Amino acid sequence: MTVAGPEHLPAAELFRTYDIRGAAADLAEGDAAWWLGRAIATVAAESAPGPVALGRDGRLSSPAIAAAVADGLRAGGANVIDLGAIPTPLLYYGAWRLARGNGVMVTASHNPPADNGLKIVLGRRTLFGDGIRDLRHRLQEGALTRGDGSYRTADILADYRSRIAEDIRLERPLEVVVDAGNGIAGPAAVAVLEALGARVHPLHCEPDGHFPHHHPDPSRPENLADLAEAVRHQGADLGLAFDGDGDRLGVVDEQGRMVWPDRLLALFLPEVLAARPGAAVLFDVKSTGALFSAITEAGGRPVMTPSGHSLIRARMEAEGAVLAGELTGHLFLADRWFGFDDALYAAARILELVARAPTTADALGEPGDCVATPEIHLPVARAHGQTVIAALQAMTPPPGAAATTVDGLRLDFPRGWGLIRLSNTADALVLRFEAADVGELAAQREQLRRMLAEVDPALAGALAGATLLGGMS
Repeated sequence: MTVAGPEHLPAAELFRTYDIRGAAADLAEGDAAWWLGRAIATVAAESAPGPVALGRDGRLSSPAIAAAVADGLRAGGANVIDLGAIPTPLLYYGAWRLARGNGVMVTASHNPPADNGLKIVLGRRTLFGDGIRDLRHRLQEGALTRGDGSYRTADILADYRSRIAEDIRLERPLEVVVDAGNGIAGPAAVAVLEALGARVHPLHCEPDGHFPHHHPDPSRPENLADLAEAVRHQGADLGLAFDGDGDRLGVVDEQGRMVWPDRLLALFLPEVLAARPGAAVLFDVKSTGALFSAITEAGGRPVMTPSGHSLIRARMEAEGAVLAGELTGHLFLADRWFGFDDALYAAARILELVARAPTTADALGEPGDCVATPEIHLPVARAHGQTVIAALQAMTPPPGAAATTVDGLRLDFPRGWGLIRLSNTADALVLRFEAADVGELAAQREQLRRMLAEVDPALAGALAGATLLGGMS
């Protein structure tokens, strides 16, 4: 049966492209989290009947929000299996194992401490885009089920750890440093890697929602400084970093140098495609252009996608892909694993590759000869950012450049490329550049700056002043 919806709808800003995310206060206001649980239970009853697994990260607001979501799910008739404070990949694993692929994770990933949100998977499919908007529509219309669902707790870590230990064997002992940035992944990551026989040096692995040491975003080189120093100090084989909820991976080599996630994706190509020749391999629009040839030469079919973990997972299913990656550190392995973005499992597979080689350098190789920037963020109001991107996409590209508009505007030049797109998790334009040398990198930035100046001179000025922090891709 249906009942009236909330008197005050949850803030519209919470309903993002990939998930529900924003200020934790907005989720608490007017019982928003309770009503969202109710709406999720309604959709689950229609599209994916079965229990719903629930997890939460280590943010200070997560216990209260998770409790409210659980109550809302039960009020909508869903039977809740509470997995407690766990990384997002363990929530997915628990959903697959215990709840017919249904799960809700209370997390805002790498967002600031005052934020929170919900990642939702129903029937093993991530809810995003129209599915997220449908939740708000149901709340508006009061189209909600009523029930009296049950509640129980479960511990999934031991099962998850055993499953990975069954899949992966290290051919030689490895010494690794793990930096979880005080996110929720620390304890589970240490447990999993030690189960494989690795000697683990934990760094910032105690969950603390204040994130006191550095922001838990391994895609930013500055957040890997502590890890790089610890790897060099310990003489470790490599270092592993995780984001706030454990679905994104960062890696530094034995010298403390960052290994970009698009390079990590390339490391998996020979083994994965030898077993599945001709299969699709997905990479997002922010990734190195070298992946086109690398995937083709390994016997795969390269597919460039928009950025966003939810979008990539849906596209993987559509393409029958066995492997996918995103520059922010989401890695999806579907050859021997479940295909969801799991940084802990991806880390274990990286260790497996390194242990097969005599040294880390033999396994990871040397950085390539292309110079690349990390992501450059230009703050902008969302509506204006959409206008800016639409205007850029409508322009004629510079001479010699090929334009791709799968997500924002990517310009591929003979010796590199540049990208500008609107973030779906923050109010910002995101840019990245890759080129044969620093001079070419600056030239490509200038091409995009000129185009941007025709739309918004202030943003063009901000781009001109941005530091091109050269990393090796």
